[in-house]
Amino acid sequence: MLTLYGSARSRAVRTLWMLAELGIAYRHEDYLPRSPETRTPAFLAMNPNGQVPVIDDDGFVLAESMAINLYLAKKHGSPLYPADPRHEALAWQWSLWETDKLDRQLVNYVNHTSALPAEQRDAAVAEAAWSAVQPALDVLNSAVGKTPWLAGPDFSVADLNVASALYRGLSMDLGRWPHVQDWLTRCWSRPAAKQARAMREA
Repeated sequence: MLTLYGSARSRAVRTLWMLAELGIAYRHEDYLPRSPETRTPAFLAMNPNGQVPVIDDDGFVLAESMAINLYLAKKHGSPLYPADPRHEALAWQWSLWETDKLDRQLVNYVNHTSALPAEQRDAAVAEAAWSAVQPALDVLNSAVGKTPWLAGPDFSVADLNVASALYRGLSMDLGRWPHVQDWLTRCWSRPAAKQARAMREA
């Protein structure tokens, strides 16, 4: 059986969403980032970076949430993994784009504007993060303004990967990016997404 290591309050929410889409059985070890469980020799043997999520799929160990989701969708023959090589390439493109252009930047912005206690916030960090987030959202807004989904005619792992990383966008004012707002709402309205969100917000 597949085991997922990582709390829903981490990037593991992406994989929890994927597992719900696939409907496969799994065991869940609810490890928070930087928790003592992620510093044990056993965990560090799986991922020397000490980060979650990690999966152990019957002895095959894989880290990095984007890679995990791409692997699971393809392995299980899910329609979420595009069959057309061009759409497959777009799924990889958007997954890699998100990790470069939005992932850490959005976390820093939200942390230093609302998530962290006021005394721990740094306005300069928030401003620098926002200056990077805005052009990335411009790019995404243009893309989903031209086509409903990122990698082909249907919802796919590309949409799941990017939308799950934009979880914090659900509580942001995205009025400047109406296509992103519509697309993000459609993604997170899926039953599997609602299940993963409920786990994160429990």
